[in-house]
Amino acid sequence: MLSSYYTVKPEGSDQLTIQKSRFIGYVKRVTTEEEAQAFIQEIKKRHYDATHNCSAYIIGEHDEIQKANDDGEPSGTAGVPILEVLKKQHLKDTAVVVTRYFGGIKLGAGGLIRAYGSTTSQAIKTTGVVKRQLMKGVSITVEYGLLGKLENVIRNSEHILETINYLENVEFIVYVKDGDEEPFKDWIVDLTNDQAQISDLDPKYIEIDEKSTSE
Repeated sequence: MLSSYYTVKPEGSDQLTIQKSRFIGYVKRVTTEEEAQAFIQEIKKRHYDATHNCSAYIIGEHDEIQKANDDGEPSGTAGVPILEVLKKQHLKDTAVVVTRYFGGIKLGAGGLIRAYGSTTSQAIKTTGVVKRQLMKGVSITVEYGLLGKLENVIRNSEHILETINYLENVEFIVYVKDGDEEPFKDWIVDLTNDQAQISDLDPKYIEIDEKSTSE
């Protein structure tokens, strides 16, 4: 498993008008080629009257699946520019469809490449990018007297406080970076004067908001 990677938030869209043509970019996180194809077909059905519904997607831990489709635009002027934005931003498990309603002015090959690339970048920026960081889970159980102190220091640390379970005692579910587990546990022991029950949880990906780079 990758220690971290970038992808988009679940779904979003944005649009640009370029030389009277309307370009609508749709973005979706996908984990299989079937999901990507279903998303593309959904947008095509929604915009059945559009001039073009061009698309690209990149899927897999090592970008094993990469596809681009010009949907009637001149070869290499639509699908590939969309895919290149995904690659430039180092995004994984992402599908994009850019719908075009022709406005009567031909853009030429260079203009089309810029238009599809810009629309993709804008739609990704609007949707949002996340860093999925593989982190180790730690459960900390303490008496209620330590609740306020522990919650405050954990929230103000670099660690991710996912959940607080209010049971007979209070349980904190915290995720820490790979390799930081032992220092974190030692820190908790010191903070609680060794009054905490600490156990390991399975690692999982935690999503951290990121700013997408420009096209």
